[in-house]
Amino acid sequence: MSKSTHWAFPPEMQPKADEVRFGLAPAMRAVVMLRAEIPDDAFTAEILGTERFGNGVVIRDDGLILTIGYLITEAESIWLTANDGTVVPGHPLGYDFATGFGLVLPLGNLGMPALPIGSAATLAEGDEAYVLGRGGRTHALTAKVFAKREFSGYWEYVLDEALFTTPPHPEWSGAALLDSDGRLAGIGSLFVQETVSGEEVRGNMFVPIDLLPPILDDMLKHGRSMAPPRPWLGMYTIEQQGRLIVNALANNGPAESAEIEPGDIVTEVAGHRVGHLADLFRAIWRQGQAGTEIPLTLVREGTPLHVVVRSADRTDYFRKPSLQ
Repeated sequence: MSKSTHWAFPPEMQPKADEVRFGLAPAMRAVVMLRAEIPDDAFTAEILGTERFGNGVVIRDDGLILTIGYLITEAESIWLTANDGTVVPGHPLGYDFATGFGLVLPLGNLGMPALPIGSAATLAEGDEAYVLGRGGRTHALTAKVFAKREFSGYWEYVLDEALFTTPPHPEWSGAALLDSDGRLAGIGSLFVQETVSGEEVRGNMFVPIDLLPPILDDMLKHGRSMAPPRPWLGMYTIEQQGRLIVNALANNGPAESAEIEPGDIVTEVAGHRVGHLADLFRAIWRQGQAGTEIPLTLVREGTPLHVVVRSADRTDYFRKPSLQ
């Protein structure tokens, strides 16, 4: 979430207008820089910081902006900067935790075109794609899709299929991933570093745009999807050497209240063994919606331990946006 704009990709890594099948200039204009300020006492301040920088993408003619939600969670103020230097405030409209998408309403006219919505299905492994960050062609990158697969994150997050590209864009948060026709295929979420076929690959993970249309109306009206909220434990778990290890706990969250401790190994949910991070989260979510009691089997210092955690809706812990 770097805020620096004093850098550039080497020319050979930048897409060129005469080599793409779409209007590169208007596509680059559709990406804005987003800066969010978060109160010191916000629930996510310690993990995500109180000043967050990234990108937003104009997706409708009325100026509606799509970004990655962690940039705007609990934001007290948001500022949007266009490539021509125009700056307007923004209002956080919503954050969908299941997908990770966030929406921002500009409180002023940025005069920017909208990127057409495409589909992640148009991109296959090995395909060329384009990653656009705010700042014009010097911050645009010709990349390659190196994987399309499941992704799970320790913050109780699973995507059935995410997009992975290389080389990495250094300002990936909220960046636009475009297919060969210049249509929006995904929104930047993470930097990744992994081994593929014995070689180290560094790149970015993108949330597929296909997840947005089914929830867009709910997000605009209610600030989130109206599907029942999933049970959240505030148990930050990592997968290491075939074990699911509790790495940290959300302060005053359900897992901490149930006296789960960092270092505990999670082996079962409701009597069913779990072997992978995605398995763990899906098993928890199958128990019911937020507020459901979740039976867990842990191993602490070699001793099995049975714990019941009363789950919660994570949004109950967050500051709510206010229109000023």
